[in-house]
Amino acid sequence: MTSIFERALGEDFARLHPQLQKRFGVGLDAGYACVGTGVMSRVRRGPWWTLPFLYLGKVRNILIPDTGENVPFTIENFPYRDPFGRETVTFVREYSVRATPSRFDATMVLHDGVVLDYLGTHQHLAVDLDLTVEPDGSLLLRSGEQRFYEGPLAFRFPMLFSGRATLREAYNDELGKYSINLEVHNRVFGFLFGYEGTFDCTFTAAQDAPARLKPVRHEIRT
Repeated sequence: MTSIFERALGEDFARLHPQLQKRFGVGLDAGYACVGTGVMSRVRRGPWWTLPFLYLGKVRNILIPDTGENVPFTIENFPYRDPFGRETVTFVREYSVRATPSRFDATMVLHDGVVLDYLGTHQHLAVDLDLTVEPDGSLLLRSGEQRFYEGPLAFRFPMLFSGRATLREAYNDELGKYSINLEVHNRVFGFLFGYEGTFDCTFTAAQDAPARLKPVRHEIRT
């Protein structure tokens, strides 16, 4: 069985830069994890009126209100099988802007051929991801419809109160490093949050994720 990203992209997976194929090849059958360490050249946010969105997201590690330059960060991608039997890959990012690091939690599964991104410590938000391999071999990820789940409560999250993310991951042959660029926009309030940086990756054997990277609660609803 191939990784969730290879299954979602199909034949297009082979058009990714070879280093991105390795990075997004993380999975239980592949038997390895990817740990990236690097520096965000910029971590930025929108105007003051975007702060309520960011602080609300920070409560459950969905968004962060911090800003800075040359910010050290890590990203940890570990495969594991969740309590419902689904192959899952962690996308946990930690930023050392302040004395206490800020963290962005995401776990991804494959559902009906689409990568589904659960956001936050309690998987409150389920977001469909649209994946596109660009001509230069980079991977473009765009967030789509979002659903909110909490106990018996379940509804489509109004985009008026949320943001759409555009994430591009690439590999820079000249630098010998991975690059990442994210922007989150709200259709009314504009730019909310973004970052850009470069990082190196270490690939280690793994068949499970450390408990510290797993969500507090797993959500079965998609």
